Amino acid sequence: MRFTLILRSLLFFTLMTVATVIWALACFLFAPLPYAKRYYWTSRWNVFVIWMAKVICGIQYRIKGVENLPDQPVILLSKHQSAWETIFYLMYMPRPLVYVFKKELTYIPFFGWGIALLRMIPIDRKNSRDAFAQVVEHGRKRLADGQWVIMFPEGTRIPVGEKGKYKHGGARLAVETNTVVVPIAVNAGECWPKNSFVKRPGVITVSIGPPISPEGLEPADLTLLVENWIESEMRVISPAVYRNQTAHAGKRTGRTNKVR
Repeated sequence: MRFTLILRSLLFFTLMTVATVIWALACFLFAPLPYAKRYYWTSRWNVFVIWMAKVICGIQYRIKGVENLPDQPVILLSKHQSAWETIFYLMYMPRPLVYVFKKELTYIPFFGWGIALLRMIPIDRKNSRDAFAQVVEHGRKRLADGQWVIMFPEGTRIPVGEKGKYKHGGARLAVETNTVVVPIAVNAGECWPKNSFVKRPGVITVSIGPPISPEGLEPADLTLLVENWIESEMRVISPAVYRNQTAHAGKRTGRTNKVR
């Protein structure tokens, strides 16, 4: 079984690499197109990769709460476990997405060239004050254009069953621009683990929460609302992970949960 997973993952990685090189070069041909068409054709790479993950690796997905996506500019704040969701959101969301990411990603050959041609917000993490000023400046413009900004409050991919420190950047942007926030819980790490070559078959759940208005809230309060919803929903979409966590914690502390 393990050997089969490795072979599938190797085939997937090879085809994704080839597709990335071809599509990155094609992106230069898309560059003169109006932005909506450029975005559409560039995101066909994402469609292909998600399709390959399904066909080759057996990674399927289901969506909960799609009715919570409003027909207006929003800021999406998502759990981050894997590269899968960064690829998936770009192809799935009904409006063009604007990712906030470290500018070093644009230096990656082929992949970086492709995303550099889109209207994203690359930032220099070494200078946090200037970085946030860039996020507000560019985010305000993108939101005014009707695009959606997406950020990962934990800042990096977090292993399955764990929680990172939720940063206030996305909430600060929402408060500064008076933009509704939509929280998203996703358990992609169960199939596409962080820093793992091997992909596992299964069903990824993307759960979209109800919109949260920033009106009258401080960034810290808004962040807490987002964090509470996401982390609570993670226990709904990944019950086995958190049940096992509780069991292990009980063993370490010598507690048991016997039915009396």
